[in-house]
Amino acid sequence: PRCPAPAPLATPPDDPLPGSAVPLSHVEAGGRGDRPPLVLLHGLFGSRGNFQTVAKALVRRGSGKVLTLDARNHGGSPHSPLMTYEAMSLDVQHLLTRLGITKCILLGHSMGGKTAMTLALQRPDLVERLISVDISPVSTTPVSEFSAYVSAMKSVKIPDGLSRSAARQLADDQLRPVVQLPQLRQFLLTNLVEMEGRYVWRVNLEAISNHLADIMNFPVFHKPYPGPALFLGGSNSPYISSKDYPEIQRLFPKARVQYIEGAGHIVHQDKFEEFIAAVLNFLPPP
Repeated sequence: PRCPAPAPLATPPDDPLPGSAVPLSHVEAGGRGDRPPLVLLHGLFGSRGNFQTVAKALVRRGSGKVLTLDARNHGGSPHSPLMTYEAMSLDVQHLLTRLGITKCILLGHSMGGKTAMTLALQRPDLVERLISVDISPVSTTPVSEFSAYVSAMKSVKIPDGLSRSAARQLADDQLRPVVQLPQLRQFLLTNLVEMEGRYVWRVNLEAISNHLADIMNFPVFHKPYPGPALFLGGSNSPYISSKDYPEIQRLFPKARVQYIEGAGHIVHQDKFEEFIAAVLNFLPPP
């Protein structure tokens, strides 16, 4: 087994130098060695667990090995005050180098899709092909609704000593006035963890709220990505719209856009089978 590279001692793991890459927490599902590895990137407030069943299904159906990773400030990855697509792309590049991966297929959902696009545009040599799930290389929704979620999460108060279910119930009640959708509350609550007897959010709310404008935006690029790209949207979601096509075309001239009927923003959850089929169909032939 390959030993993970030791973290540099100069900076404690939870506060890397703002401009440096952070060592991402990741899990590998072994697939076929003769096929390019797949790297799956989750969305805002998500974690690598969001893609666990997807990874298993892809491997079971003959893909290369699949890596699921936690973005900086999410899941088990270190926190950093910086939260831009350039920084998140660099984190993934460092992980690929550390694992000796010279070419991969990159799949990202939402914020992860924008990280994947950024990496493909910066380092096309590392990306065999690209799948962006329900997101375009343009500015997304107004920042306001997300900053309301962040404020609501920040103001959740949970007394120490509660059971996990009681703590979740209490947090759910406190989020409800701002986050009306029960599924969205459930999703945000996956970030509530117990540490040393108290409940905390494992996402770095401070960094996220400071960089919401960056996260909703997309960096400027002039040179297109020459490889194959698939923009896989949900038919019931507004995130890949026909007005984005010119920009998709400009940056990803070999892109095709495909919608999965009846899926919302979290395509892989809403229409799991159809999502897996679309991804497998886009992978290079064995």
